[in-house]
Amino acid sequence: QVQLVESGGGLVQPGGSLRLSCAASGIFCSLYTMGWYRQALGKERELVATFTRRGSTNYADSVKGRFTISRDNVKDTIYLQMSSLESEDTAVYYCNAKHGLDNDIEYWGKGTLVTVSS
Repeated sequence: QVQLVESGGGLVQPGGSLRLSCAASGIFCSLYTMGWYRQALGKERELVATFTRRGSTNYADSVKGRFTISRDNVKDTIYLQMSSLESEDTAVYYCNAKHGLDNDIEYWGKGTLVTVSS
């Protein structure tokens, strides 16, 4: 059974930092493009950052220079280091795994809430 379990969310003040983790089980992360998406209240889910199995990264324009995605294929875990957080970053953050050779094979975590507020 495949599971993606996010952790690290919480309440942080504007300008602060937070690191999210996503631990995968039941899959080998090295075969997947791993990513983070987020969904704010009343808005559609949007891409935050991805890390392909070949090592390429991609970021939403809104987080470039502030967020960093990384992965540890030995631990089957990905991370999202978030800095200079803004109130607009408040959302539920979801971990995603998409198979590198078959995009129909895709998994989602249940999400972790990040709230940026003073």
